[in-house]
Amino acid sequence: MQTDGTISTAKPDVVIHDNEEGTCMLVDVEIQGDRNVFKKEAGTFLNYKELTIEIQSMWTVKTKVISVILAETEAIPKAFRKYLNNLHLPGRHDIKELQKRSMLSYARVLWAVLM
Repeated sequence: MQTDGTISTAKPDVVIHDNEEGTCMLVDVEIQGDRNVFKKEAGTFLNYKELTIEIQSMWTVKTKVISVILAETEAIPKAFRKYLNNLHLPGRHDIKELQKRSMLSYARVLWAVLM
């Protein structure tokens, strides 16, 4: 993502820029292998703080960071359902099915690397 200055943050996985509503959503998707989901969620918001301010000043839009963290355990952030609703995805989404699919994708990548 191009900005006016140098920003030392990681790149978001998905950027959704809606000109009609004047919003920009930075979506960060992660798969955790442990229960540190809540620490990771807080860290994500801190990592993108500088980028959020830069986007708001450059594009004059409301910017929101959405952290989608899936863990192989039952631990998920309390606001996970709210984050999914903010993305305006059609249909109803089962969290256990999302966890299952993310772990299968993770396993497929790991298998390809190891072979």
